[in-house]
Amino acid sequence: MGDVGMKGVKLMIVDDSPAIHVIIERAAIANGYEVCAHAKNGDEAVKLYESTRPDVITMDITMPVKDGLTASKEILAQNPCAKILMLSAMGDEEIVKEAKDIGITHFMKKPFKGEDIVNAINNMILGETGE
Repeated sequence: MGDVGMKGVKLMIVDDSPAIHVIIERAAIANGYEVCAHAKNGDEAVKLYESTRPDVITMDITMPVKDGLTASKEILAQNPCAKILMLSAMGDEEIVKEAKDIGITHFMKKPFKGEDIVNAINNMILGETGE
């Protein structure tokens, strides 16, 4: 399934690292996704979510202004069905537990490859859970 994209999936990338945006965007476009929004912190993500309503959000945990966990809570308050893929670094285990407590079911540890993100997004769209 890795090279068969889900056409028309709208994706928002939320990360304070420009390199992560590039990795995810390249993989997304190569698989037929539309990147509808980029945010470099959780505050931007919450504001952009309302206007763009992406199908899937890739959300970094550690960011300036507003962290990914807080932003995810606010987005899930707007739409409990929002699909959020939480990107975590080593050492984020406690935050991952908190994320699970608020209803996030998809996680990916950094570093990752573009194809890993694509597979995770495809699974989310198809309704599977995974870590």
